[in-house]
Amino acid sequence: MLYLAIDQHKHQLTINIRNEQGDVMQKGQISTNPADIDEFFVAFAKKARKHRGYMAIVEVCGFNDWLLEKLKKTQCDEIVVIQPEQSAVNKTDKRDADALGTLLWNNRRRLQGGQRPNGIRRIFPADPDDAQVRQLVNFRQHLVKQRTRIINKIKGIINKHNLSYDAPTENYATQKFKQWINTVLLPVVDCLEVNMNVEAWELYDKQILEVEAELAKHSEASKAKMSDVYRLKAIPGISAMGAITLLSRIGDIKRFRNPDSLANYFGLTPGCHNTGGKHCVGGITKRGNAIARQVLNFAVLHVVRKDAAMKVWYKKIKSKKGAKTARMAAMRRLATIIWHMLRWGKPYQFRYDLPQVVPRKDDLRSSKEVFGGICNRNHSQRRKRP
Repeated sequence: MLYLAIDQHKHQLTINIRNEQGDVMQKGQISTNPADIDEFFVAFAKKARKHRGYMAIVEVCGFNDWLLEKLKKTQCDEIVVIQPEQSAVNKTDKRDADALGTLLWNNRRRLQGGQRPNGIRRIFPADPDDAQVRQLVNFRQHLVKQRTRIINKIKGIINKHNLSYDAPTENYATQKFKQWINTVLLPVVDCLEVNMNVEAWELYDKQILEVEAELAKHSEASKAKMSDVYRLKAIPGISAMGAITLLSRIGDIKRFRNPDSLANYFGLTPGCHNTGGKHCVGGITKRGNAIARQVLNFAVLHVVRKDAAMKVWYKKIKSKKGAKTARMAAMRRLATIIWHMLRWGKPYQFRYDLPQVVPRKDDLRSSKEVFGGICNRNHSQRRKRP
């Protein structure tokens, strides 16, 4: 079997090919011109068939979709997409390709046996449907940010003339405020800027609705995904768009062995620096998708108000370590809840009749015994006695 390592660039591919013994058979650079790419892969596919196939490794980037499709068409036995941990001090494309080839060859037995490779933060590309949903979600997020910038510019002009007290509502992102701003008398330049910003605001509203309609179509195409959307919508603070966002990032829940894997995937696990007997625990790693964490962060604000058991647990941590740490802990617990909901097909359950007191030790049960908060570990299950 052959082992192909590719360091991708916009204008060329740096390749490193090793044989079964680990010796470098070929290395160099190939232009990303389609004709040159096709010529290389045709010749390489013939060579690989003589060696009973090949594996490939490539670093993840924003424009390697076409390369992954090309590898699939040439019947690559295993495509390993990795996330680089850190940049080398002496970095060149040839050294990067050689390092990738070494990683692939060292893990060849584990990959052939279906085991997890060592020393590699592997990325599993999304299937075509999830990839389109992710693209739509990112585009919607971009439109929302641009709309917020427009609204803030209008707000700045209103504050410039001290007209905020005359506004019909404190929330500027409303139709009532938009109608009122058209009646306000402003200087010529400010009036021109406000009118143009209002037009851009209406355009962004229209585009966001179109993107959301397209997202709804993708979700309705699959009954399983639609049921998961309804399931996640039951969590306080998670809308339909939030549920679609999380599901597009999670993909198949079975690829996460336990709830901690999903929390780590979202970047909600704490980083650490332990050496020489010293244990230093830092903040969360933030390695996952920022939009997914934003959805969980917004949901926590509603969950701790409506879920009595979560509220008790949240206040206990907040009194000891502060609001920020308590919110991060609640986000991680919410990720655990989502894992159990999707893995076992259970709805979100919470109780309004729990007393608003800190639970005692004898009132705590393990996550296997309690499913009131979808396996919320150390949930209080005390009930008011008649």
